[in-house]
Amino acid sequence: MIIRTFFVLVLVIALTFALASCEGSVQEIIGDYEHSENLAEQIMSAPENDIKEPTPPMAVDRVDEARYTQQRVDEDTQYNKVVFESEILRITQISRYVYQHTSYYNGNIPCNGMVVVYQNKAIVFDTTIDDKSSSELIDWITESLNAEIIAVIPTHFHIDSLGGLNEFHNRGISSYAYYKTIQLAIENGLPVPQHGFGGIMELEIGDEKVNVAFMGEGHTSDNIIGYFTLENIMFGGCLIRNIGAGKGNIREANLEEWSGTVRNIRLRFPNVEKIIVGHGEIGGSELLDYTINLYGQFEQ
Repeated sequence: MIIRTFFVLVLVIALTFALASCEGSVQEIIGDYEHSENLAEQIMSAPENDIKEPTPPMAVDRVDEARYTQQRVDEDTQYNKVVFESEILRITQISRYVYQHTSYYNGNIPCNGMVVVYQNKAIVFDTTIDDKSSSELIDWITESLNAEIIAVIPTHFHIDSLGGLNEFHNRGISSYAYYKTIQLAIENGLPVPQHGFGGIMELEIGDEKVNVAFMGEGHTSDNIIGYFTLENIMFGGCLIRNIGAGKGNIREANLEEWSGTVRNIRLRFPNVEKIIVGHGEIGGSELLDYTINLYGQFEQ
């Protein structure tokens, strides 16, 4: 009986010490978390060289997330602003290296294109609607940005994509297009791009690259998209519709394949952050989903 009582007493003492130890560990964890929260706030508000103590990993993660979020907010505030405007042309900077150019079909229908400028080189996706507005665009890029235009790329054969192509050629600027765009431009008596390519093309711009891809038919049988990987920005042209838009010009469209083509784009470019469309406002990957749903009813 005495021995049994002794063992029970020892067991009670051991459990008491174990519970005290666990309580201390829990308090330490809670204390570390609260300390990380406070330290993260201090780090965000203090210069990087003025941090007085080692930063726990939990605080570092929160600081990195907060700084990234603030950086995106600052970029959206800094960019998305009109940097040039005349009666026939508007240019909007949408990121550090990418601009949207907008000209007007019949004087009142906005038509968008994209300009990528990096290390004093420029690539233009879609000309403006005519030679006069293309001349203004070329002058602004070369004079205001001090950049050499190394390529212009019409993304399909319609006038809102290559209407000002002759002005680029007159300035000695090389043009590239999907081989079918060249064929359709010839058949329709439109300005003809100089150099053709198959399904995929990659162009160097400084020490970065711009991707051009035919992902399937949709708005037309020759529509392509452009992608600047450095900033994950896409030019979707008339293949991608902005939120709230109707079906648009479908005279030469392949309605049955349109949604499938955009699914291919979404799979190939999963990290896209901004999309410039042929007509309408800039958006993100939600524009791909919207376009897929818009034409999904026509799929076989």
